[in-house]
Amino acid sequence: MDAAVTTRTKVTAIAGDGIGPEVMRATQRILAAAGATIEWEDAEAGAEVFRKGIPTGAPQETLDSIGRTGIALKGPLETPVGFGEKSANVTLRKFFEMYGNIRPVRELPGIRTPFSGRGIDMVIVRENVEDLYAGIEHMQTPGVAQCLKLISEAGCERILRLTYALAIAEGRTKVACATKANIMKMTEGLLKRVFERISPEYPGITPSHLIVDNCAHQLVIAPEQFDVLVMTNMNGDILSDLAAGLVGGLGVAPSANIGDKAAMFEAVHGSAPQIAGKGLANPTALLLSAVMMLRHIGDFAAAEKVEQAVLVTLEEGRNLTGDIAPKGQGVGTDAYVDQVIANLGRRSATVPAREYRRLDLPAWPEATHHLSPATRELAGVDVFIESGLESAALGDSLAALTDGSAFTLQSLGNRGAQVWPPSGGQTYLVDHFRGRFLLKSPPKDDAMAEIADLLQRIGRQHVWMHVEKLQRFDGKDAFAKAQGEG
Repeated sequence: MDAAVTTRTKVTAIAGDGIGPEVMRATQRILAAAGATIEWEDAEAGAEVFRKGIPTGAPQETLDSIGRTGIALKGPLETPVGFGEKSANVTLRKFFEMYGNIRPVRELPGIRTPFSGRGIDMVIVRENVEDLYAGIEHMQTPGVAQCLKLISEAGCERILRLTYALAIAEGRTKVACATKANIMKMTEGLLKRVFERISPEYPGITPSHLIVDNCAHQLVIAPEQFDVLVMTNMNGDILSDLAAGLVGGLGVAPSANIGDKAAMFEAVHGSAPQIAGKGLANPTALLLSAVMMLRHIGDFAAAEKVEQAVLVTLEEGRNLTGDIAPKGQGVGTDAYVDQVIANLGRRSATVPAREYRRLDLPAWPEATHHLSPATRELAGVDVFIESGLESAALGDSLAALTDGSAFTLQSLGNRGAQVWPPSGGQTYLVDHFRGRFLLKSPPKDDAMAEIADLLQRIGRQHVWMHVEKLQRFDGKDAFAKAQGEG
């Protein structure tokens, strides 16, 4: 055991729904047999909490427990139909700002997949709180919905420094950053730019960037090429599940959520209500998540002991649960747990050992992160308008409305394509237009009066729903052009 582990560590245990209580008991039993220094504090979240009328799925008592312990081990949670509006999983991650999701993806002995023998051993790191998952959505018109994709420079730097800290802690030598920066040059491009800025600070690790769709392609062509992969939230959510499928699926996939003040380790598979209570559940995913938890708290000896026992059990192929055993040879949860416990102290003959160290993460200041540009200019505004008019009629109407105002209508867009002045394209129109209005001359102040005047003019004839300032920071445009816009 690591010298730093001298007392029992309190951990919040959230058993979860369906098979959750079974895999939690199984995991706790194995950890106790391995001598892990854990003191459990039981808490609840998920379906039963939703049914009690708590819309977040996580009661205050559970939040208080994680606030005290700073560590949680969590089984699968569900959001039953008709109860609750938010995922309890997302509630817990957001409440404690667990900004980094870590998903190891490693070929396991005895689990045959089309990729067996390729030597897959990577970690996917996913930004966990920003991006489209900020959940900021609006119906712009009755038939057009919007979701805001928010990416911050601070969020990018946090996830990237976590990624590099992980690579160092696990002795890995390559970090690949996958983005869609070729299309979303400001949002996805921000992760790429921060990656390129900080990578030189880690000279022992080789950085690379690739487009995320190519990353998906490469994951099924040559997954063994990857060591550590880092992505924005939605890209990471999708590709981490894809990667888990390469090595056996979510039933054996561990996961960690890391924040400055709390960390939660969880099985990412479902609650499997069809087998709940039957003693058939496979606890491997939660057990390997617990191994990550033990390393996080510094109990490296217990972590290695449990992990090796799991590897030996899978290697020998005796007493495996039905989902991973040869057909007709599966056993129940208890028999599998007994086999893992019997193998404590043994070492895998086929899986190379990896030396782990604790994550060395920077302490982020609690003050609001704010960047002040040297110069800030207002170029104009985008006004989003609901209209059933054809583009020519709407464009001519809006252009006429600007007569005598501080603005001129430069263009009209529909779902990102310029439709006025005509660009020659063939765009299927919906009732959601973006009018780009540029200031005729530089404003003397923030131009709020001029913007208000423009909105009043538009509002006399049309329905508008929101406005975006078109700004220039340090002399550079801080807005994108529409497809086809000059």
